[in-house]
Amino acid sequence: MFIGFDAKRAFANYTGLGNYSRYIISNLSAHFPENSYRLYAPKRKENPRMIAICRQENISSVFPTGIYALFSTLWRTSGITTDLFRDGVQLYHGLSNELPVGLHKKGIRSVVTIHDLIFLRYPQFYKALDRMIYTRKFRYACLNADRIVAVSECTKRDIVSYFGVAPDKISVIYQGCDKSFAKKLSAEEKQQVCRKYQLPDTFILNVGTIESRKNLMLAVKALSHIDDSVHLVAIGKKTKYAEDVKKYAIAHGLENRLHIFSDVPFSDFPAIYQSAAVFVFPSFFEGFGIPIIEALHSDVPVIAATGSCLEEAGGPHSIYVDPNSEEQLAYNLRKVLCDSDLHAKMIDEGKKYVARFDDKLLAGQMMDLYQKIFDN
Repeated sequence: MFIGFDAKRAFANYTGLGNYSRYIISNLSAHFPENSYRLYAPKRKENPRMIAICRQENISSVFPTGIYALFSTLWRTSGITTDLFRDGVQLYHGLSNELPVGLHKKGIRSVVTIHDLIFLRYPQFYKALDRMIYTRKFRYACLNADRIVAVSECTKRDIVSYFGVAPDKISVIYQGCDKSFAKKLSAEEKQQVCRKYQLPDTFILNVGTIESRKNLMLAVKALSHIDDSVHLVAIGKKTKYAEDVKKYAIAHGLENRLHIFSDVPFSDFPAIYQSAAVFVFPSFFEGFGIPIIEALHSDVPVIAATGSCLEEAGGPHSIYVDPNSEEQLAYNLRKVLCDSDLHAKMIDEGKKYVARFDDKLLAGQMMDLYQKIFDN
């Protein structure tokens, strides 16, 4: 099979949609090497995490040329279909919520992955223009794709609800995470990274863009109800919200217990995860929650928020709290930190649960979906 991918995020993004795109491409390439995979990206960007992927014999890349090199957005929206047809692509997978116009007219089958519809569920977190653009693009992709991949059951329900798509057109296929998180590091390897960032001995970890929807403030508020020896380490891209979090910490005497880092190299993440006492993810809403998968692979107990899909990522033995209750979060943090038996059980059960996100299993599910499109 000759498969084309929307690789904009794979080259341009270092987290989120970029991680998903790289995971799907590399996972399919590894487990189904007999296929040819071509990456279509509007701009050539140097990304160290793409080096190994682009070296695979069954993977090649295409970037716009001529006039489209100057108008790359137009190329990705419609001009790309000419290149896909010229190259003989049989199936095109829009990995980040979008599809170019005119695929069916060229006889090219299509799949789109929808990650979330948070902009419709929680419009207050988005600008009006962004909501309008996202709605138009996402709806077009859902209505015109041969099949839709939802990253969670929660996202599938939203696609049905907001866009009126038939449930049987949507397949839920989860995402795994980089193998480096499951590799056990030595004490010296972990200590080396912890010294680099001057991390405290006992810390709660949070990973993700530091924005209001991710709700880091709740974890900071919970700190005031926890022993002073416990700190909070947050890693992610900063927004204006990060300054609000810092101001709150200063006003409540918590500034020395809050450590915020941005631009942390991906290679340092496994050591930081494996050094954490607990992982917290109090987000109001997510499409899935890959940081939870990374934490479970890293043998770290997880406390997340109710209200979206995080139970799908964390499983029945992680703990879930009201994203508006600092007392509930603090209570459960104290329980996990102080009860060694509970701590150990959450790690053991989390390890069993995360096995369902096995690379080979997920690659097989995606390839089965591709094949069904041609069988129908």
